[in-house]
Amino acid sequence: MPQIHLHAEPGDYAPLVLLPGDPNRATTIASRFDGGLEGARLVNQNRLLLGYTGTVNGRPVSVQSSGIGTPSFSIVVEELLRLGARQLVRVGTCGGIGPGVKTGDLVIATAACPVDGATRTYLHGEPYAPAADFRLTHALVHAAEKLGIAAHIGLVASVDVFYNPDDDYAQRWRDRGVLAFEMEASALFFLAARSGVQAACALVVSDVLSETDTSEETYVSPEELAAAVDRMTDLVLAADFA
Repeated sequence: MPQIHLHAEPGDYAPLVLLPGDPNRATTIASRFDGGLEGARLVNQNRLLLGYTGTVNGRPVSVQSSGIGTPSFSIVVEELLRLGARQLVRVGTCGGIGPGVKTGDLVIATAACPVDGATRTYLHGEPYAPAADFRLTHALVHAAEKLGIAAHIGLVASVDVFYNPDDDYAQRWRDRGVLAFEMEASALFFLAARSGVQAACALVVSDVLSETDTSEETYVSPEELAAAVDRMTDLVLAADFA
């Protein structure tokens, strides 16, 4: 039966699902499927959480928008798992904080610090290290190498607050080896591990944070961001997740 938020049936989604936050980005990704957007099937539009299923080079694939933050993201992933998803790849944006991380760069997350409320709720406050699936992550890294796309590979931190007012916030996490802030990966990695499925995360750096620069001052133009997201999409669709 249809889920509460994703009005789809088992079989409507492919085992491999890409997860952008933005519904417009979901449509853009679906337009890259075999046959373009006309060749993709719209499987959910409830709450404007747009989801499409199609193929890429004959391989079944879906894309499902998730909204912003782990509360919305967790609902989408929980329902996708009930509908048969088995490989989940977040494709989103992040704020770079690591040394040498620049706007437009690609970050491939190996694990996510669970600074968000949803993951803490799942864990009842107990210590846990949400980590990406090695095989999917290796496939992303290999695809980046094959396409000549440089990638930063390592830790991200999943946070709830986009406009954090603390002056030393970025520095504290930079000193812990974190490359970037984002808002969903910790819940993704936890829910995938709990359910025995695979998950990975690729991110475009949309802005950088330092003691002298803010998100508002460094955020890339819409045109630059779209080009960087296209490069990331090329990579993810080229990755061998078999």
